[in-house]
Amino acid sequence: MSGIGPLEPGEGTRAWDGHPPQEPRPAGRTRTALAAWYGRHRRITLALLAVAVLLTGGGYLYATRPQQPPPPPDRPRAETPYPVQVVDVTYLDGRTTPAGAPPRSFSFAVLLSVTSGPPVTVTRVTQPYAGLSLVTEPQVPFLTKAGSAHKITITMHVTKCGKAPRNAALPFLDVTLRNARAMQVQSFILGPRYARHLSQALEVACSNGSG
Repeated sequence: MSGIGPLEPGEGTRAWDGHPPQEPRPAGRTRTALAAWYGRHRRITLALLAVAVLLTGGGYLYATRPQQPPPPPDRPRAETPYPVQVVDVTYLDGRTTPAGAPPRSFSFAVLLSVTSGPPVTVTRVTQPYAGLSLVTEPQVPFLTKAGSAHKITITMHVTKCGKAPRNAALPFLDVTLRNARAMQVQSFILGPRYARHLSQALEVACSNGSG
């Protein structure tokens, strides 16, 4: 009788190492563990998510915020008056013509006063007649403060008698004024006394009949 050998292991049979085989962990148990962890840390998780959302939104709002335009340049205050509103020029009297003045010259004085506001600078004094030229003392430009006045001696020179006004009814001076608000040219009519003085001075200057 022939011996019967050991049985051959069947398909799927593994060697026994003395320890019971470990079964794989069910998927449902893993989900339960995650749910339990989330339940314990739910408040912290939600707080961290809220902070992340706020930081992301704040960064977006900062990056897309409307740009403020640059501030406008400084402008004079609205209450600062225009120079012509605070300056007055009045005729005083005739003056001795300075030595060294050219022939057919004559002089007179006016008073320029500033009533209020910032200081006013006189940058130019002219007259409208083509046959006359003039210079001032003090020379322009000069500054006058509010509440004060400047006495100005004007010396006129007759360049062309034919173009000088022998009987000007309302002669005037053009004065260029500047203060912190603006620069303006104002025509000052000096009145009948100045008109008479001008006519008499021109009569004397042009009495010899020269042009």
